[in-house]
Amino acid sequence: MEKKFNVGIVGATGMVGQRFATLLDGHPWFNVVCLAASSRSAGKTYKEAVGKKWCMDVDIPESMKDIVIMDATGDIDKITSKVDFVFCAVDMKKDEIKALEEEYAKHECPVVSNNSAHRFTADVPMVVPELNAEHINIIPAQRKRLGTKRGFIAVKSNCSLQSYVPAIFPLHEKFGVKNVLVCTYQAISGAGKTFETWPEMNDNVIPYIGGEEEKSEKEPLKLMGKIDGDVIKSADAPNFTAQCIRVPVSNGHLGAVFVDFENKPSKEEMIEIWENFAGRAQELELPSAPKKFLNYFTEDDRPQIKSERMLENGMAVSIGRLREDTQYDYKFVCLSHNTLRGAAGGAVLLAELLAAEGYMD
Repeated sequence: MEKKFNVGIVGATGMVGQRFATLLDGHPWFNVVCLAASSRSAGKTYKEAVGKKWCMDVDIPESMKDIVIMDATGDIDKITSKVDFVFCAVDMKKDEIKALEEEYAKHECPVVSNNSAHRFTADVPMVVPELNAEHINIIPAQRKRLGTKRGFIAVKSNCSLQSYVPAIFPLHEKFGVKNVLVCTYQAISGAGKTFETWPEMNDNVIPYIGGEEEKSEKEPLKLMGKIDGDVIKSADAPNFTAQCIRVPVSNGHLGAVFVDFENKPSKEEMIEIWENFAGRAQELELPSAPKKFLNYFTEDDRPQIKSERMLENGMAVSIGRLREDTQYDYKFVCLSHNTLRGAAGGAVLLAELLAAEGYMD
């Protein structure tokens, strides 16, 4: 792509905002010109505002450390005059996030959001670029509702879904998945924490993550849905049930999955589909897209979080332990990096898709 886009990160000081900063440093298409956060951080340089809260394993990007933070809510006019679009990863109440993102969109500034607030707004596309890229075609209907020419909101799905839904999606298209039971084992960075800031997670497991099970059961059906007029209609099947558990791991979400099919495939057919699966992100050769999205491991003890979470810069999904089950047709495990594929990386890939398809022009 010849054109470079000037972008802003709204919510730049939090963990996902920091991850955006590291991913966008030196990005071939996107140039960060603006950082915004709460009024507490406004007026400070990025380096001052983040201070000891910086929790990435690389330093604050040189190109951003001296950028002066703007007020995410108070400086919308200024921010939107500088950028072609923004990434949003704010930590606010859901209704406040909804209003804020619509305000940016109404300033004719597209918003690519990591937040959950608009995931079930009927004309907001929630996209995993390899799975349901065509959902971005709802944007003209959303613009009509908002009264905008350029502005819109697009969101990525919940981080835990990114481990198991990509494995189920192509199987459902081919063989019809009826029922899915999933137990997710989720890293502490999913709560925006490190072991330093959450010492009680050392040597501990918490069998509850607020709101996560509902998202894990409902969001896959929107991803599998279809555009119907001016809305995205969620699919009726498969039936999902989920348990979500916080485990003492820094990064990486693991899903233990059980599935029943309409037409039961063989193990070989399932592995072949996974190994050969590619989506729009691979077709377009987007800069952040993994060359190989789904990777099946034959070893009994893989995938493991430490060895597989960074596969293809943390943007690939790892699958293993496929075997027949006594109650379901099959069971297997899936793994993805929750702040790369699951959060900031997935949003950067979505922005690349939107840019490549002309929605940022």
